[in-house]
Amino acid sequence: MERAEFWVSLTAGGIAGMCVDLILFPLDTIKTRLQSPQGFKKAGGFRGIYAGVPSAAVGSFPNAAAFFVTYEYVKCMLATATPLYLRPVTHMAAASFGEVVACLIRVPSEVVKQRAQVSPSSSTFRVLSNTLYQEGIQGLYRGYKSTVLREIPFSLVQFPLWESLKDFWSWKQGHVVDSWQSATCGAFAGGFAAAVTTPLDVAKTRIMLAKAGSSNASGNVLSALHSVWRSQGLPGLFAGVVPRVTAISLGGFIFLGTYDKTRRLLL
Repeated sequence: MERAEFWVSLTAGGIAGMCVDLILFPLDTIKTRLQSPQGFKKAGGFRGIYAGVPSAAVGSFPNAAAFFVTYEYVKCMLATATPLYLRPVTHMAAASFGEVVACLIRVPSEVVKQRAQVSPSSSTFRVLSNTLYQEGIQGLYRGYKSTVLREIPFSLVQFPLWESLKDFWSWKQGHVVDSWQSATCGAFAGGFAAAVTTPLDVAKTRIMLAKAGSSNASGNVLSALHSVWRSQGLPGLFAGVVPRVTAISLGGFIFLGTYDKTRRLLL
C-alpha cells in the first residue's frame, strides 16, 4: 500500500465511522437497553437516548480509521498472491485482521458508552472515572474477547458479501458501481450480517454491563449465551434484533457509502 493510499483509507474510514456512529446513536441506545439484564424500562427506556455519545464521538474516528487501514493493507498484500476464485477468502482475512486491530480502540469506548446508555443520569466522564477506579484499565477492556468474537463473524459475512454484490452489480451494468450503489450493497450486507450475529451481540452486551465479580463479568461468551438461553430462551438471544438490523442496515449504507465516496474524492 502506497503512503497516499494509507492516508486516504485512514481519513475516509475515520469520516465514515464518525458519520454513522453519531447519526445512528439513538437506535444503538435503544438496542443496548433492550439487551440490558435490568430490562428496557429500568435501563432508561426512551429517556436520554444520547447518553454516552461523547464516548462514541471520541472513539469512532480512530476505530474506523484503524479498521480500514488494516483492511485495505491486508487485502492489498493478499490480492497479489491469491487467485481470483479465492477473493472472498482474502476479504474475510482482511476484515478479521481489521476487527482485531480496531477492537483495541473500540472496546474501551464501547464499555463506557454502553454503561452510560443504561445509566442516563450519570455523565460519560463519571462512568469512565468509576470504571477506572473500581476495575482499572482491565475494566475498559471488559468484553474485548466477546466483541472480537462478535465482530469477526459479522465481518466474515458483511465484507465478502459487500464486495461480491458490488462485483455482481458492476458486471451486470458494465461499469464500476457508483457510490450510492456501493452504499446499497453495504446496507444489504450489513443488515444480513447483523441478523445472524445478534446472539453474539447480546452476549457482548451482558458481559460489558455485568457487575464486577458476577459470572458474566468473567467474559465467557458461551456462559453468557447459556445464561440468556436458560432465562429467556430464543427471544432473549435475539433481543434488540429489530433496532440492530435497522441501525446496521442504515449504518452499512452510510458507513460504506461514505467511505467509498470519500476515497473517490481523495484518490
